[in-house]
Amino acid sequence: MRRSLPVIVSGLLLGLFGVLGAGLVGLSHQGTAERIARNEREALLEQLERLVPADQIDNDMLGDAIEVSAPGALGAATTRVYRGRRGSQPVAAVLSPVVTQGYSGPIQLIVAVRADGRLSGVRVLGHRETPGLGDKIEIERSDWILGFNGKSLLDPPASGWKVRRDGGAFDQFTGATVTPRAVVRGVRASLEYFADHRSQLFGIEQAQGENGND
Repeated sequence: MRRSLPVIVSGLLLGLFGVLGAGLVGLSHQGTAERIARNEREALLEQLERLVPADQIDNDMLGDAIEVSAPGALGAATTRVYRGRRGSQPVAAVLSPVVTQGYSGPIQLIVAVRADGRLSGVRVLGHRETPGLGDKIEIERSDWILGFNGKSLLDPPASGWKVRRDGGAFDQFTGATVTPRAVVRGVRASLEYFADHRSQLFGIEQAQGENGND
């Protein structure tokens, strides 16, 4: 019995250390996850403010957001849409579509559309395109993505919403046509979705209905 006591004590100590270790790992993971989420939120807010400057709106775009389901147009089962307003008037909606036809996989975008249907800007949030070729869609790599600024479904006309190789108005990259072609299609699809659902996106119909019931 005396000989087995140290074994029991050792086992208890090992078990205690195991519980403590698991607890520390759990706390570390929770802290890391919270830090990652906070960093992602700050990065997204920075991108939103670049596309819709803070002095143009008076609401919290991160807080004023909805989710829509339009996989055919926006590429994902659900898509988050951030709304910018000034007073009660809509200023811009920022859609976050996923372009599924990238060369190396999906391309995550944010597409800012002003209330009048013009593009305030487009940015790439994530992709796996070829370094040195397809990654030129990033603002840090080239100014190509700025070519969408101010565009709309009427400018260029429908026939121009293609890369130049296909007879459109947008440049492609040397050695990489698939990537810019996919982004152009994704941006146009976002504009079309906005045009078809503008009132619903800003909740205008609901607000009018509520006012009418007063």
